[in-house]
Amino acid sequence: MADRYQKRVQPRTREANLPPGKVFANLNLAEFSASEQQRVIAQKDHTDWTRHAGNVLLIDLSEVGKSHIAAALAAQLIEQNIRVKWFSTVAFVQTLQLAKRNLDLMTMIMTRLDKYQVLVIDNIGYVKKTDAETQVLFEFIAHRYESDILIITPNQPFSHRNQIFPDTMMTVAAIDRIIHHATIIELDGVSYRRKQSLKK
Repeated sequence: MADRYQKRVQPRTREANLPPGKVFANLNLAEFSASEQQRVIAQKDHTDWTRHAGNVLLIDLSEVGKSHIAAALAAQLIEQNIRVKWFSTVAFVQTLQLAKRNLDLMTMIMTRLDKYQVLVIDNIGYVKKTDAETQVLFEFIAHRYESDILIITPNQPFSHRNQIFPDTMMTVAAIDRIIHHATIIELDGVSYRRKQSLKK
């Protein structure tokens, strides 16, 4: 049974390309507030949201651990035989743009990305996107809406949404699709990396 488990999980973990070491065993949930802990544990222990195309948004402004939580959730889902893929926003947008320049955007989305029930898009607010980048990202979000799951880690609250999508109408349409059915977990506190440095 252990061999079968490893043969199933290891290939899915490799293809997911998750950042190494970012699992729940290495995450000190005590660093977070009680309400934050409860919401993270609810996503970890009860995965009904994966059957209802329920996105997960992990928002923080001070790097308190959103990417670690996203990766840990993804690793947990892989253990339940759910296919997952991790992207930084920069790499993801570049991949979409290249496909669009090659007149292959929808084929790439449907053949390469739709096979993953869950996609993690990390640090979406860090990229200052051009109109072309915004367009391909919106097309992807619209295609994925209510069919498969996104775990997104914005580093900007939606009150600053124009820093994520510069076009106002496209911003409203994209965010409407992202947050519909979504669980939004806002994290607050001292930087997770800073806490670890101070302990050392």
